Amino acid sequence: MSKMIEIMFHEWIFFIFFITVVCLGIALLSISCLLGGKTHGRYTHTPFESGIISVGSARLCFSVKFYLIAIFFVIFDVEALYLYTWSTSIRENGWMGFSEATAFILILLVGLFYLVRIGALDWSPISRKIDIKNDTILHNA
Repeated sequence: MSKMIEIMFHEWIFFIFFITVVCLGIALLSISCLLGGKTHGRYTHTPFESGIISVGSARLCFSVKFYLIAIFFVIFDVEALYLYTWSTSIRENGWMGFSEATAFILILLVGLFYLVRIGALDWSPISRKIDIKNDTILHNA
């Protein structure tokens, strides 16, 4: 019977914790709404950066290549974190850990070479590449 009471106690503790967190969240949002600034001026909602009033739209069109490069950076950065954690425990891992890290690095290099091979890291547009190829053909002829 004591096991059942212990389980119920843990469930009630979780329920009390959940209710406390919800009440605290509602209280903090309510307090910030009541005590927050309510100024209504001419330039209150205008973006302001370093004393310069912004001109034009803030919506810029970025190439998809920019997002690809950002994703590749995040992926390879996360792998660098894995290698850092491996390097801090190199003595405990021994040769088995070293061989696993070497295989991991080789897989990363294969992925990087693949990205370079398919042109995922090229910033120049395709039309510029075609013009460059045509110019070299014309100049060589």
